[in-house]
Amino acid sequence: MSAIHLRVYEAGGPALLFENVKGSRYQAVSNLFGTLERGKFIFRKTWDSTQNVIALRNDPMQALKNPFRHIHQATSAIKALPLKRGNGLSGFNEIKITDLPLIKHWPMDGGAFVTLPQVYSEDPDKKGIMKANLGMYRVQLTGNDFETNKEIGLHYQIHRGIGIHQHKANRNGEPLKVSIFIGGPPAHTVSAVMPLPEGLSEMLFAGLLAGRRFRYGYDADGYCISQDADFVITGEIHPSETKPEGPFGDHLGYYSLTHPFPMMRVRKVYAKQNAIWPFTVVGRPPQEDTTFGALIHELTGAAIKQEIPGVKEVHAVDAAGVHPLLLAIGYERYTPYTKVKQPAELLTIANRILGTNQLSLAKYLFIAAEEGQPLSTHRVSELFSYILERIDLKRDIHFQTNTTIDTLDYSGQGLNQGSKVIFAACGDKKRDLCTEVPGQLKELRNYTNPRLVLPGIVAVEGPAFNTYADAKKQMHELTNAISMREEMSSCPLIVLCDNSSFVSETLDNFLWTTFTRSNPSHDIYGVNEDITFKHWGCDNVIIDARTKPHHAPPLILDQAVEKRIDQLFTKSGSLSGVLK
Repeated sequence: MSAIHLRVYEAGGPALLFENVKGSRYQAVSNLFGTLERGKFIFRKTWDSTQNVIALRNDPMQALKNPFRHIHQATSAIKALPLKRGNGLSGFNEIKITDLPLIKHWPMDGGAFVTLPQVYSEDPDKKGIMKANLGMYRVQLTGNDFETNKEIGLHYQIHRGIGIHQHKANRNGEPLKVSIFIGGPPAHTVSAVMPLPEGLSEMLFAGLLAGRRFRYGYDADGYCISQDADFVITGEIHPSETKPEGPFGDHLGYYSLTHPFPMMRVRKVYAKQNAIWPFTVVGRPPQEDTTFGALIHELTGAAIKQEIPGVKEVHAVDAAGVHPLLLAIGYERYTPYTKVKQPAELLTIANRILGTNQLSLAKYLFIAAEEGQPLSTHRVSELFSYILERIDLKRDIHFQTNTTIDTLDYSGQGLNQGSKVIFAACGDKKRDLCTEVPGQLKELRNYTNPRLVLPGIVAVEGPAFNTYADAKKQMHELTNAISMREEMSSCPLIVLCDNSSFVSETLDNFLWTTFTRSNPSHDIYGVNEDITFKHWGCDNVIIDARTKPHHAPPLILDQAVEKRIDQLFTKSGSLSGVLK
C-alpha cells in the first residue's frame, strides 16, 4: 500500500481507495492531499473566510478600525465553536487495535504506524475543549515491546502542546488522558498540523475550515470523542512510563531510530460502521506532507510578519527536510548613517526566528535584507546568489552551539543535540560568483570530481573516514591545499560530499544532502579560518556533508515490493493509466 502510494504521489496521481486491506475489514485512503490544487479544492467553500479570521486574529486592530467590514469574520468564528453533544459514542462500535489497517510504511520500520492522527489532550489544570491541544504526533500501533492491543507508542517533542500537558500531569502525579482521532473531515487533519496563533483553538479552526462545528462528546470513562472521526483510540500516559519507539521512515529522508518515548496504555478503541482509514507515507521530500506545508503557508503566510517585526518572509525549505534549513528576508534599518552597512537588525530578527515555535528546530538560517531589489524566499537559487554576493565571511556568520535541533535529525552529537548557524547579508555586492568550477578545485589530491551546483557553490567528493578526528585532519588538509593556491573569492561555498554528481544534478539534491547531513558547529570549516574575539570567520566556507558514521540510514525502497506492484500499473491492472 505504501509503495503504491509513493509511486502515485510522485506521478501527481489521484487519491487512492484501498478496498481490500489484508488483515482488516476496513478500507483505507491515501493521497487525499496529493497536490496543492486538490487541497485547496477540498476547502474551496471555506478557504477565504478561514484566511480572514486568521488575519483578524493576528491583527485585532483591524476590527476596531473597521468593525462593520469584519463582522462576517467574527460571525464565522462564533458559528465554528465546538459543539458538545450528549451521547459521545453514538454510531461507534468497540474494536481492537488488531482490527485496524496495520500498515508498515518502510522496510526497517519498527511496526505499524498511524501517519495522519489527530492526538487530543486537555490541559490538566484547565480542563475543557477550548484549552485542549490537537496535534499530529507519531503513533506506533504494533512492534517492539508493545503489548498488542494494550499498549501503543507516542512520539513527540516536549515543547509541543501534548508535551506541556504531560509535564503538568506528571507534576500533579496523575496520568494524562489522551484520545487519538483518525479520519473524519479533512479539515480536522489539517487542524492537527496547523501552527495556530496563541489562543486560537485547533477545534475552533477545524470548524472554520470544515464549515461545520467540531462535534464531540465524552465516553463513560471521561475521554473526549470526536463524533466526526472514523476511528478513536483512547488511553492514558502515566508518569515516567516509556518504551522503545521506532525506527520510522521520516520526513528528512532517513530513519529516525529507536528511542524511549511515552507509552500509552490503551483503554478503548472505537470505529464507525463504514469507517475509512486515512494514511500517508513520510519520506524524503517532496511527499504528501509537502502539500500540508503549502496549505499552511497560504493560510497563515502573513502571520509571521505580525509575530516577528521587521521580517518579510520565512521559508522552511521542504526539499531540505523542512526543519534543517530556513530562508528569511527582513529589513536593515539600524545602521542608516554608517559608511559600511552590516547586518544588525537582521541579527535581531534572526535570533527571534530561531526562538519561535517550530522554527526553533532549524540548524541553518540564511537571511538577507531587502533593499530595493524585490526578494523571495521561494526563489531559492536567486536568494542564495544574492546572499553569497554580499556576505562578509569574516563578519556575518554567527554560530549557536550546544543547543537543540529536531529530534528526528541525526546530524548532531546526540538526540536533540546540535547547533545552529546564521548567514546574514545586506548592503552592496562584494563579489562576482563563479559560473564554472575554479581551476584551483580541479587540482586537489584526494578530493575529486568538483561540480558546479549554483553560482558560487561547488560540490567536491571527499575520502571516507571513521571518526571526527579523521574528518578534522582531512579538512585541515583540504583547507590548507586551497589556501596555498590563488585567491578564490568567487567561490564562497564549497560542499564536501560523497557523490558530487548527485549533489549537483538538481537543486533539491543539493539542499537535501547539504543541510540534512551536516551539523554547523562540527561540519563547517573555512579556508584561512580564524577566531577574533571569539568570532569565527574565513575566506571560503566548506560544509562537510559527507555521510557520518553516526547518521541514520537513508530510506531505500524494497525492490521486491516494487516489482510486485508493477502489475497494478499495466494495461490490465487496476491502476492502468494512472502514471501518465
